[in-house]
Amino acid sequence: METDRELPDISSLKIPRHVAIIMDGNGRWAKMRHKPRTYGHAKGAEVLEETLENCDHLGIRYLTVYAFSTENWARPLEEVKVIMNLFRKYLISSVEKCMKNNVRCIVIGERSRLSPDIAEAVCHLEEATKDNTGITFIIAINYGSRDEIVRGVKRLAGDVAANLLSPDDVNEGVIQNYLDTADIPDPDLLIRTSGEERLSNFLLWQLAYAEFYFTDVPWPDFSMEELIKAIRVYTSRDRRFGKVK
Repeated sequence: METDRELPDISSLKIPRHVAIIMDGNGRWAKMRHKPRTYGHAKGAEVLEETLENCDHLGIRYLTVYAFSTENWARPLEEVKVIMNLFRKYLISSVEKCMKNNVRCIVIGERSRLSPDIAEAVCHLEEATKDNTGITFIIAINYGSRDEIVRGVKRLAGDVAANLLSPDDVNEGVIQNYLDTADIPDPDLLIRTSGEERLSNFLLWQLAYAEFYFTDVPWPDFSMEELIKAIRVYTSRDRRFGKVK
């Protein structure tokens, strides 16, 4: 992606290959400004585009964001409608931007509950960008990790029942192949904004060995500086993966 701004010195940083973000705090950010929650979601969408660019500039190869969870349907109907309309606009406008910037897009989550036009836009975005070789941008829409695991186990059990797979062959790698994130490396760093410190049913399998970074900064205020703060903390961590050094 092109940029005219001067980038910070990152020579001392260990850049994670894959960053996952729980983008929290849009509604609270808007409320503090005496605006409706939907105003915060619109601002959050702008910050997401900036963050994707920032990740690409820093050399991050995969970015996964939690855009809408399976539990978010319980939010007020008007708020859900606004979020879905944002998805419509974002998914359509992203095709041209991603093609221009060589971004590959993948959408994870259960799609049957999405309206047909949004599901179609998802398929079009993925198909149009599938051969791009730059940063891979993964968007979790109607995603819940437990739901993902249940769906994957059902497919796996179906293949076992059809004698396409032996139970003795099932291992971590096989299970990974039945998840929405098959062929995507696990995140190295999870960032959650706005002060909450929980996973909220996000990438439970994939985050097994990720480093966690929590910040009080609400998502609409997340910036390149905040991203680098998270990476500085990540750089300081000793990642042993259960081993002794």
